[in-house]
Amino acid sequence: MALAALMLVAVSACATPFKADVSRFQSQLPAPAGQTFAVVADDEKLEGGLEFAQYAGLVAKQMAELGYTPTRDRANADMIVRFDYGIDTGRERVRSRMSPYYDPWYGYGRFGGYGRFGGFYGGPWRYGFYDPYFDGGVNSYTVFTSGIEVKIDRAADGQRLFEGKAQALSTSNSLQYLVPNLVEAMFTDFPGNSGETVRITVAPEDK
Repeated sequence: MALAALMLVAVSACATPFKADVSRFQSQLPAPAGQTFAVVADDEKLEGGLEFAQYAGLVAKQMAELGYTPTRDRANADMIVRFDYGIDTGRERVRSRMSPYYDPWYGYGRFGGYGRFGGFYGGPWRYGFYDPYFDGGVNSYTVFTSGIEVKIDRAADGQRLFEGKAQALSTSNSLQYLVPNLVEAMFTDFPGNSGETVRITVAPEDK
C-alpha cells in the first residue's frame, strides 16, 4: 500500500501545474481598440536575437488577442512594448525525506533572483511539489528562479502605461518551457488590478 501511495503521488507530480507570481501596475493603459504596438528588447543585448524574436512573438500574439495591432514599424507604433526574460544559475537543495508529501518550497524565503531582475518577491513558496528523485531517504535537486518583465510605453511621449513582472521557481531551467508559461501567466486576466500580486496557474510541462 505504501508503494502504491508513492506511485500515485509520483504520477500526480507529472501533472503538477506551472505556477507563477505575477505583479502588475498600470496607468492610463488604453482599452484595446486596434492601437498599434511594437515589441522591443528591454535589454539591448537581446535585440535582434532569434531566441528573443521567438519569445517576443508570444508577447505580440497575446497583445493581438486582446485587440491591439502588432507592427514592425517602431517609428509609427502607438505603443512600445519592452520585454525581458532570464533565469538564474540555480540553487542546490538537499533535504532528508521524512514523508512523500513534504513540501520543499515551504520556507524557501527570499531568493536573490536572477541576472538583471534581482528578487522581486519574498516570503515562502507554499504550493506543493513532489520530488521523485531520491535515494536512501535523501533528496538532492536544483531549484531555478526564472522571470519576465513587460513594460508598455506610449510612443508619442514615452509615458509608462503598464509594467509587470512574473516569476517562478522550478526544477526546470529550460527557457523554451519557462518563458511561454510566464508570458501566459502575465497575460492571464490582463491587465489585472494595479499593484496586486497574484498566483497564476497554467498547464504543466509536457513530458
